[in-house]
Amino acid sequence: MGRRALQIATGLLALVPILTGIITMLGVSDPLYASSGVPALPVLDSNLRFFGGVWLGLGLALIWLVPRIESESVLFRVVWGGIFLGGVGRLLSIVMVGAPPIPFIGFTALELIGAPLFVYWQHLIATAARR
Repeated sequence: MGRRALQIATGLLALVPILTGIITMLGVSDPLYASSGVPALPVLDSNLRFFGGVWLGLGLALIWLVPRIESESVLFRVVWGGIFLGGVGRLLSIVMVGAPPIPFIGFTALELIGAPLFVYWQHLIATAARR
């Protein structure tokens, strides 16, 4: 699993925060929240839109680094570190509030297990590129 495979996987996975970030910037009007009957509280709507923008930014950062994936170790780790911390937040929610719908359990697993694996994979590619 070389450089090209990591670039493709990163590019494809970057589409998730790009697309869901744009949707989440709809705030409580986001189809997920609107269908759940979440009240339009200003602080909740503001936070959803803010985090949607941050999520969109993470996705754009991933797309930006794809062409130079072997030399952008710091940014790669920062982005995946942020995604990992998001997974920690989801895990805390599961423990303290309860389980969300099944797709969100999958997102949590990707964030907590996949993020460290992607960082390790990129490390291998970066190390090989320096040889």
